[in-house]
Amino acid sequence: MSAQSALDNTLREILHVVQPLPEDWTARSQIIHELRQAIESMECLRGATVEPFGSFVSNLFTRWGDLDVSIEFTNGSFVSSNGKKQKQRLLGDVMNALRQKGGWRKYQLIPNARVPILKVESNIQNVSCDISIDNLKCQVKSKLLLWISEMDTRFRDMVLLVKEWAKAHRINNPRAGTFNSYSLTLLVLFHFQTCSPAILPPLKDIYPGNIIDDLKGTFHLSTGDPIFHINWPLVVGEI
Repeated sequence: MSAQSALDNTLREILHVVQPLPEDWTARSQIIHELRQAIESMECLRGATVEPFGSFVSNLFTRWGDLDVSIEFTNGSFVSSNGKKQKQRLLGDVMNALRQKGGWRKYQLIPNARVPILKVESNIQNVSCDISIDNLKCQVKSKLLLWISEMDTRFRDMVLLVKEWAKAHRINNPRAGTFNSYSLTLLVLFHFQTCSPAILPPLKDIYPGNIIDDLKGTFHLSTGDPIFHINWPLVVGEI
């Protein structure tokens, strides 16, 4: 067996282990449903919705990946006008509501982060959840990465492999001054855009419209037909 064949087989085995199974998708969908029920029961969050984002939405999560959700208001200016302190207070209320509801543990409110976050762990598959408020920008990024991952399946495979490589080398922890998963994903995207021949186009060619305005209008990004395609049948190990 050649070195390239051995590498290809190893990468396929790693992907087989880290790729989420149907029950992993089901578990995260159930967690989102339970969060929505809890939020709907809170008077101070009347009219708010729970919107997932991050690797789950982008289809770039591993079997043990966490879940990112944002609590969104119909009128985003409600929170924006009240600022960070309002978000901190609301996340504290969410934490109390989840405690009363049950089914959660390991509550950790991080109020002074750049984006205030409530970290909790669900009893369903022990999935860790990061809850934020009014996080439209991250939803935009997630939808765009989903579109990119659907243009070429090798992009998703490479992202999953790079994440596992970074985790094994302990360089996937932003709190320790290393990369977060989004940064690693952008590095993979840059490589796919700059290799020769290029696999993916510049972002402006992937989505020529105003994605923020479009997302604000519907909270849904239709993938449509890919604008860019190149017939380059290399496997991930050769990229």
